[in-house]
Amino acid sequence: MGHNMAVRRLDLGYFVRPASETGGPQPRVEPVLAYLVRHDQGLILFDTGIGRADPETEAHYRPRRRDLRDALSTAGVSLSDISLVANCHLHFDHCGGNPLLGGKPVLVQDVELTTARNGDYTFDELIDFPGARYEELTGEAEVRPGVWLIPTPGHTEGHQSLVLRQADGTVVLAGQAHDFASHFASDQLARQAVLDGVEQPLPAYPHWLERLADFDPRRVLFAHDCSVWEPAQSGVPGV
Repeated sequence: MGHNMAVRRLDLGYFVRPASETGGPQPRVEPVLAYLVRHDQGLILFDTGIGRADPETEAHYRPRRRDLRDALSTAGVSLSDISLVANCHLHFDHCGGNPLLGGKPVLVQDVELTTARNGDYTFDELIDFPGARYEELTGEAEVRPGVWLIPTPGHTEGHQSLVLRQADGTVVLAGQAHDFASHFASDQLARQAVLDGVEQPLPAYPHWLERLADFDPRRVLFAHDCSVWEPAQSGVPGV
């Protein structure tokens, strides 16, 4: 059964991925997107933007930040209105606003939090800040009626995506499970080719796509791509 939920994308700035990480000759400017979910049991925030980094990281990625408070204000809410936070993972461009939300429960996979605390992964002040209140998950969980966190490892071992069973179809907030909607589409087609019995060789795809397929997603949104994936036959309006 679907639930009445509204999703709003929040623009939290951008960074410049250097050519050494793009696989091509040019750098690439990537947005940093978070999502605000209006649920009957309170507002859920999925990712919180770009945190402060050391000079080396700042020079490497050249981030331009939009303050989380300003982004929320544009959506008509404040930090105090948020009831629940979830991060797809704990790299500094996804959990940067977490210290502003001390006292709020932050949902994270246990392996992700352990990795973040082991060093050489993110910035300590973004993880163990005053009022930090983690609720560690081991695998998938329905955290509110119709709201699921599903492990989607790959970018990091503890990466997770948020699945919303809306009344008009399921929306997946995929974080950085894929960098681009087109990459997600390619993996979806690879899976379909396997289901259709196409002979190998075929591209490999993440095993967790099978679990997401159980939810029959109508829209998939990403952390670093403004594009939205929809199935080819979808007539469902965008977000």
